[in-house]
Amino acid sequence: MTDKNAINIYRNKALVNFEGKNFLGQIGVDSRIFQALNGGGISVGVISQQAIENGISVLVDEVDAEDAVKFLKKEFEQETKEGHVNNIYSIDSLSVIGFVSDNYNKILSELQRNKIYPLLLSQIASAGRVNIVVTENQTEITKNIIETEIYGKPKTVHLALIGHGNVGGTLVEQILDSAYDILKRKRVDLKIVAIANSKKIAFNQAGFGSDWRQKIKFSQTESSIEKLVEFAKEHHLENLVMVDNTASKDFVKHYPTFVENGFDVVGSNKIYNTLPISEYRDFRKLLEKNKKKYLYETNVGAGLPLIDTIKLLHLSGENITRIKGVFSGTLSYVFNNFSLRNDKYSVIIREAMEKGFTEPDPREDLSGNDVARKLLILARELDLINEFQDINIQNLVPQNLLDINKDEFISRLEELDLEYQSIKENQKPDHVLRYVGDLHGNLQEEKGELDVKLISVPANSALGQLKGSDSIFEIYTESYGENPIVIMGAGAGAKVTARGVFGDILRLSETK
Repeated sequence: MTDKNAINIYRNKALVNFEGKNFLGQIGVDSRIFQALNGGGISVGVISQQAIENGISVLVDEVDAEDAVKFLKKEFEQETKEGHVNNIYSIDSLSVIGFVSDNYNKILSELQRNKIYPLLLSQIASAGRVNIVVTENQTEITKNIIETEIYGKPKTVHLALIGHGNVGGTLVEQILDSAYDILKRKRVDLKIVAIANSKKIAFNQAGFGSDWRQKIKFSQTESSIEKLVEFAKEHHLENLVMVDNTASKDFVKHYPTFVENGFDVVGSNKIYNTLPISEYRDFRKLLEKNKKKYLYETNVGAGLPLIDTIKLLHLSGENITRIKGVFSGTLSYVFNNFSLRNDKYSVIIREAMEKGFTEPDPREDLSGNDVARKLLILARELDLINEFQDINIQNLVPQNLLDINKDEFISRLEELDLEYQSIKENQKPDHVLRYVGDLHGNLQEEKGELDVKLISVPANSALGQLKGSDSIFEIYTESYGENPIVIMGAGAGAKVTARGVFGDILRLSETK
């Protein structure tokens, strides 16, 4: 006896498709198809006019497909001569999946989100019975998705992690440490199936474990986007997420390829969100078209809930009038300490380098470009069309030290001491230095004003009371007036950034 709740799979099927106009709506066409095929000893599964525009699809066994085409071409020979039938052909290697569900639309949506579009579907409304036809290589992934939706089977999310340095490596460990608990509490099975850097990639369909570093170390597979996409297709992996923990300008060019091949995207990489506005908007359209998501909470503020807060305020119709703050954990540390201590500016910078707060070349932090990128990302969250070149950036590196090599620059850091000591001493009493990003102007227009600069603020202000390497963001809105929403906390570091990326992965997993 067949379980009415079972998912039944019938393999080795084929669709015989008619393409034509006018005659297809005529009375008796279906019975002629049925009689022609039955007369040839061919069993007909379903006759449907849903599958293709101006067409009819007939489901048969794959072994009968060639004969079915021959019989039907003979039956409709006259209509073909008259131009009412354009073509009769078969699509082989198909499966029929039958199941009972009162929420078929949700299942269809999940299938489409995973780039699965059934070639044919039939429903018996009164019984809730649904039959769908998919290609053979989509059978397993389709079955998994249906089982998840009908039976509450744990949802498997397949992760491809690009970059396994400080942030990426920390993220792998966080996922492995939490995977069992997440499976138990959220019914989500997180599997890291690919780990890559710019040189090598390692795959594991079952999901990497604690020996992942050895696996990537001894991998002989050259890193390749094509190989990753092919791996996902070959193993019929559903719920795909590509996680970019690199800072690569080149790798972001592949984001559209991932989206077009069924991946959602999570990234700590800031580059894509600061590309020219045309590319930025084209990517959003591509995401919408493919029903995919791109989450990047860690682009600004690492693990702080800043971007989500701004999105929520903006979408709710709140008029944000200004965003101002200390965006760089590195420069937060430098000026928090330089303002309070008697040490020279160069001493503080060397200390920040030793603690791992700066990039290997500290000029990347001191240039202000990182703060500028973060400010631009927030501007675009408000639908402003600013470009990077619109930003007024105060570069903290003197002109004569910009073009020398890194080692020489570090050896000449003391040349900065006199200027910054003078800036510090010429402040008003009880003031401190802060390097801030400031988005202001009329933010209801197409563009805002973006400034990145060193300023002096009262020591007892919110900005002035910042400690360590923390970041702070002040969000001014029409409703709150002069009292900003303040978000403050650890805005840098591998652990908090990885935790923020992990949060994005979980957010994505829950909506999949």
